Amino acid sequence: MSTSENAREAILQSVRSALRRDPLDGARIAALDARMPGHTRPAHDEDLVARFIRKFESRAGTVERVASRDAVPAAVEAYRAAHTLPERAAVGAGLKELAWPEGWLVHFDAAGITEALAVSPAFCGIAETGSVMLASGPDSPTTHNFVPDDHVVVLDVDRIVDHFEDAWDLLRARPQGMPRATNIVSGPSRTADVEQTIQLGAHGPRRMHVILVG
Repeated sequence: MSTSENAREAILQSVRSALRRDPLDGARIAALDARMPGHTRPAHDEDLVARFIRKFESRAGTVERVASRDAVPAAVEAYRAAHTLPERAAVGAGLKELAWPEGWLVHFDAAGITEALAVSPAFCGIAETGSVMLASGPDSPTTHNFVPDDHVVVLDVDRIVDHFEDAWDLLRARPQGMPRATNIVSGPSRTADVEQTIQLGAHGPRRMHVILVG
């Protein structure tokens, strides 16, 4: 039993003694636990994909939907061209099997300080807040989330869950176990520390684009 659990039990024992009550048996504890409500979660009747898009775009993020993963490289190329970025990207190894445009310099390592564009696979999306959950590892280095000015995230629509709790349940159930780091991102990095004026890119990408697959 941890120190905090010992302290809690000592407090409860003091209360029981003051009330002249014996400790509860297992059946009584289970009956009381069953009466406790679960976490309150916002109710809605919106389609999960539509809600994710609406929430994500409300914070200066952009979203595009494609039919299959094979269409991802062309969508990334269109994004790159629209923002006149170099034909170079740090790509998560989870997307290594895709046919990236000929002539591009693509690598699957951590993003360096001069990196302009990163492309990452999302672990899941959260419709409640329009957020993507990114699990660190060889398939998705954490530097991709923070170093480049432009970050493109690839998210399968069947990986969009309703609430935060659902995302954590998925993460805990990962066959490879919990990642070293988890980032939940809801759009481009921003701050209003200077004169209460919103500035994008303060602590990460200036632009964030999600490609929904499916």
